[in-house]
Amino acid sequence: MTRFSKYTALFLLASVPFLDIPDYYMHVLILILIWGFVYTSWSIMGRFGLVSLGHGAFLGIGGYTVAMLWNFYGITPWLGIPIALILATIVALIVGYPCFQFRIIGHYFALVTLALAEVVRLVIIGMREYTGGSLGMTPQRYGEGMSVYAFQFVEKDYFYGIVLLSWVFGIWVWNLVDNSMARYSMEAISDDEDASASVGINVTREKLKITILSAWLTAFGGVLYGQYQMYLNPDTIAGISVSLQIVFASIVGGMYVALGPTVGAVITILLSESLRILVGVELAGLDGTIYGIMLILFIIFLPRGILGSGWAKPLEILRFPRTNLVKNVSLIYKGLLQRIFTFANSHITLSPF
Repeated sequence: MTRFSKYTALFLLASVPFLDIPDYYMHVLILILIWGFVYTSWSIMGRFGLVSLGHGAFLGIGGYTVAMLWNFYGITPWLGIPIALILATIVALIVGYPCFQFRIIGHYFALVTLALAEVVRLVIIGMREYTGGSLGMTPQRYGEGMSVYAFQFVEKDYFYGIVLLSWVFGIWVWNLVDNSMARYSMEAISDDEDASASVGINVTREKLKITILSAWLTAFGGVLYGQYQMYLNPDTIAGISVSLQIVFASIVGGMYVALGPTVGAVITILLSESLRILVGVELAGLDGTIYGIMLILFIIFLPRGILGSGWAKPLEILRFPRTNLVKNVSLIYKGLLQRIFTFANSHITLSPF
C-alpha cells in the first residue's frame, strides 16, 4: 500500500462525518473501528504465537472500571482510563509473569487465559451492587447533550472522530512493533525459547512487554465500547464468547498485516448485523456457529487470513506454510480433546446392567 493510497484512505475516512450519512450506517462504521482497534490490539500479541483466549477480561476491566468510577465516585472517564490501564497491567503481570517464567506455552497458556476471562466475568457478576451483575450497568448521563468531561456524545459524528483517531493510533502501534527489535526478539522466541535465551534475549521480559502493551490497548478498547454503547454487560464485553470472537476475527482478517484485524472486524460486524436484520432472534447463536465453521475453513485453507494469504495469487494460497499461531491453535484443540477423553476413560465406566 503506497503512501498516497494511505493518505487517500485516511482522508476518505475523515470526511465521513461531513457526508450526512444515516445514523445506522455511522453506527456500523463506529463499531467496525472500535472492534478493528480491539482486534489489532490482540494481534500485536497473537502474531507471535501467544494465543490468548481471554482478552475479553481486559475489555471488561477497561469498560467497567471507568463506568464504576464515574457512577459511584464522579471521577471523569479521562482520569478513569489510566486507572483502568493500571488494573489491566496488574492483571497481565499476575497472569503473564508466572506463565512466562515457568515456560507455560501452547494450549496450557491458552487455557490459563481462557480461565482468566471467565474469572473476570464471574467477578463482575458477583459485584452486582456496583456492576448490576448479569443485568449489566449503564453509565450515568451527564446532562442531556454532549459532555467532553463525561466522555459522552449524543451526536455520533463526535464519537466517530474519537474512535477513528484511536484506530489510527492502534495501526501505528502495530507498525511500530513490526519495525522494532522487539519483533525479531519475539519471532526468535516463538521459534525456540531456549535458543533465544542462549543468545541473550530475556524471554520473560520480552513476552511481558508485548502482553502488557496488548492489554493496555484492549482495555482502552473496552472503554471506547462502553462509553459508546452506554451499556455494559459481562457476557457481551467480558465473556468467553467475546474472547473467541477476537481470535476468530484476527485470524480471518490476517494478523500478520496491519489492516488484517480491521478486515476481520468488517466481516464480523457485517455478518452479525445481517443476521440480526434477516433472522432476528429466532436463531440465537447462529453467528457463533458461522464463526466456528469459518474459523475451521480459514485455518485449513487460509492460515494467514484474507490479507495475509495474498488473494492476488489464488493458486499459492494452499502453499502457504502454517504459522506458529495455527500450530498452537491446532495443539490447543488436540490437547483439549485428549484431556476430555482421558477424563472420560478414568471417571466413566460402562456397565451392561
